[in-house]
Order: sequence, then C-alpha cells, then structure tokens
Amino acid sequence: MVKKGNPFGTHRVLEPVGALPQPALRVSNNMDDVYDNEIRVNVEVLNVDSASFTQIKKQANGDEAGIRKIILDIVKDKGKLKNPVTGSGGMFIGTVDRVGEALVGKVDIKAGDKIASLVSLSQTPLRIDEIIEVKKNVDQVRIKGQAILFETGIYAKLPKDMPESLALAILDVAGAAAQTDKLVKPGQTVVIVGASGKSGILCAYQARKKMGKTGKIIGLVHSDKGKQRLSELGFCDDVVTIDASNALACYEAVHKITNGKLADVIINNVSTPDTEMGSILMCKENGLVYFFSMATSFTKAALGAEGVGKDVTMLIGNGYVKGHAEFSLNILRESKVLREMYEKLYA
Repeated sequence: MVKKGNPFGTHRVLEPVGALPQPALRVSNNMDDVYDNEIRVNVEVLNVDSASFTQIKKQANGDEAGIRKIILDIVKDKGKLKNPVTGSGGMFIGTVDRVGEALVGKVDIKAGDKIASLVSLSQTPLRIDEIIEVKKNVDQVRIKGQAILFETGIYAKLPKDMPESLALAILDVAGAAAQTDKLVKPGQTVVIVGASGKSGILCAYQARKKMGKTGKIIGLVHSDKGKQRLSELGFCDDVVTIDASNALACYEAVHKITNGKLADVIINNVSTPDTEMGSILMCKENGLVYFFSMATSFTKAALGAEGVGKDVTMLIGNGYVKGHAEFSLNILRESKVLREMYEKLYA
C-alpha cells in the first residue's frame, strides 16, 4: 500500500520529529519508499549554492578529493545537501523517474521530463551514488543519484533553447533579478554588491532596464577582472573594486560618488561573510537593503543597523518570486551579450 505524505514533506523528517524539512537536522533519503505525493528524480547535476560551495572549497583547501568527501559526508549524515556552516544548499537538474499517485493529473510533468528544482537542496532528500565530476569554477557537481520533490516543491521544465548547465546556473539565482525588478524604481541610486558575479550581473542588467537612463547604478566588485567585465557591459555608472567586508571603505566610496547622499537601494549578492555592515552604511535613512546572499548573518545585520542608528528596511533574500524562472531565462533571450558571457562561463 502506498503511503500518504504530508504536503510540506514532514513525513521525511527524522530529526527532530515534526520539523519542516529545511530546518530539520536529518531527513530520510530512502528512494525505494516513495510516498503518494512525491516526485522521484534521477539527478545529474547539483548546482551548489555559491556561499556553500565557497565555504566547502575553503574547508578542502581547494582540493577536489576533499570537496567530494565533504559533500558525500554531508549527504550521508543529513540525507540532504545542507551545508552545516552556511545552512544553504543549491538546486539540481534531473529526469523525472516517478510521479506519485496523488499528483498524477495535478502536475505538468511526467516520467522522462527534464526539470530543474527551484527549492533548496538544504531541504531536498538526496542520495548520491557517485560523484562523476566537480566543476570548481562554476559551483556545479555532476553525479549519479536520486532526489525527492515534495507536493509543495517548485520546479521548472528545462528550456530547449539553451544548454542545461547554463539554464541551471541562471535558475539557481533567478530570484535576484526578479526581486531587483520589484525593488528598483527610476531615478534611484542603487548599489549592487558583488556586481560582477552570477547573480550580480543579472541584477545590474535588470536595474538598468528598469531605470532606463535615470538614476545611478554603482557596482562593487572584488577584483580587477570583475571590474573589467562589468565595465565592458556598461550597465553601471560607476564600478569600484573593494573588499565588501570593509564597511568603512564601502561607506566612504559610495559617500564620495553620491556627494554624501548615499543609496536608495542596496542589493547584496556576495557569497562570503561579514558584508552586512558595509551594505547598511551605504544605504541612506529609510532606504532599503536586500540581502540575496546566503552568507548573510541576519543577527549581524539587525543588531549592526541598531548599533549605528540606521533606520533602513532590510529584506531577507527569498529566492522565490512568482514567475522568477521564466523571468530570468528571458534576460538571456533578450541580451545577446549576456547570453554569450554566461555561455562562456557556465555552459
């Protein structure tokens, strides 16, 4: 008899019982025991969250064998890929193997369809049988294994007009550009922290599209290579090479560029820790700081803003915006220069 599952996946939680799958310490990754409202997927690629992969590479000293072991150990211990340091996961590409009886006719996928998950690997039951390849430069791992999507789990069918690895890279950060479109208004001053990265470039593109020729976009990058890449694209009015963890340096740079007015909106995409205060100091009173990065400590952000007397609105980087998958894929369809750049970097 097929077991009936909870819509949110609590039936898979092993510890602590009653928790939701994301905050849970351990979940069941038994792929032989599929519930009536689950989708079992044969997984081919894991796109590890940038903050998580950066931490794993650092822990392994960049050694590929070390990276493999850390990933395998996490999944063996937790039943999912939830980095114990960052708390984040990533997403996957795979082929649907089985759709639970309760979902047949209710979902738009069937066995054999190629999909990308749009929910975090930090809550997704995952079994890894083999790690085939580690792509350190693009935060991707090719594997043989299986994963479970719950009834409430979101996904996207892979587009047929671009390579799968490219689509996965974009879908992994799809929420950033879609949120930028919601937050940015013409005439504003916008600072994008980590503006030359995978999500940062998409945010810069969408901010410029939304603002047109009005306002000012300032891109903060961590390397001269990133500065050159971003400057050539022309989305930003100013590009500054700076250590985003140096709060005073960030403040002074933006203070100078804006003649002391500071920024209306800050969008933080940095995958390393301790960038909260720089973002807060660059923001004007009653402005808005959007922390898309999973490296963000919201305790540091909240108490830090209080400590310097900054009345700013701070948004948690919700990776989901309704329609965000197609929204972000359309950016690559609109912009030939971005399509070529991302194909070179991620395809």
